[in-house]
Amino acid sequence: MVNRKEKIGNGLCHIYLIILSAIACFPLVWILLCSVKSSGDLTANPTKFLPEKFTLENFSHVINDLHFAGNIGNSVIIALFTTLIAIVISSMAAYGIVRFFPKMGALMSKVLVATYMFPPILLAIPYSLVMAKAGLMNTRIGLIIVYLSFSVPYAVWMLVGFFKTVPLGIEEAARVDGANKFQTFTKIVLPLVMPGIVATAIYTFINAWNEFLYSLILINSTDKMTVSVALKSLQGSEILNWGDMMAASALVVIPSVIFFMFIQNKIAGGMTDGAVK
Repeated sequence: MVNRKEKIGNGLCHIYLIILSAIACFPLVWILLCSVKSSGDLTANPTKFLPEKFTLENFSHVINDLHFAGNIGNSVIIALFTTLIAIVISSMAAYGIVRFFPKMGALMSKVLVATYMFPPILLAIPYSLVMAKAGLMNTRIGLIIVYLSFSVPYAVWMLVGFFKTVPLGIEEAARVDGANKFQTFTKIVLPLVMPGIVATAIYTFINAWNEFLYSLILINSTDKMTVSVALKSLQGSEILNWGDMMAASALVVIPSVIFFMFIQNKIAGGMTDGAVK
């Protein structure tokens, strides 16, 4: 039975976690509430928590008049393709490092992580020159390639650790049962490291969705602009429409939250427990 001290300790822990959760969620809640306020509410009493009247005119203006829906579509396409390609390449690379180059695996992982020592701004000019000579300036493909150059090294480094947790006996048992290397990799190994793949996919997607610098440099057409740059463009030189800004910010944040909600059940450890009898 749980004694009184343990009950008090558990209660205090729950209260502490609730307070931290409220603090973490408050900015998102504030953005959502401000996005449904009228211009009069935002001007008359900006610090008021609940709006006098709920309205969707800010969302309507941002989507229909400012064409923010097209910017969201650009970011969705770029982020999804970057995530998909990065996961496919990094999963095969990490598996090859673990199984075929075990001695060089640690060195290769360090080399991959070392690429993150350089700030992205240092590579802005070289990337711009390469993309210009390749004819990929102001294209989604060029931006995806740039994002992959940053996403793949880190994804490989992350997945190497997950592939190392897969017991070799499982693969040997699959080979004895008649599976070839490709079948063993796709049907045995990948399902076992799915938590790591999902975690890496979340990181890659959110980074590509929120990236600002290279999207600003490489894309100069409004119809191909991503949400991060479009959100910055809403900030006028003299007047800032806070209703539009909050509505656009909500549209930027909500897809990442929804994406995480759909795949959070995949993030679980211990999928290999008991796999080898």
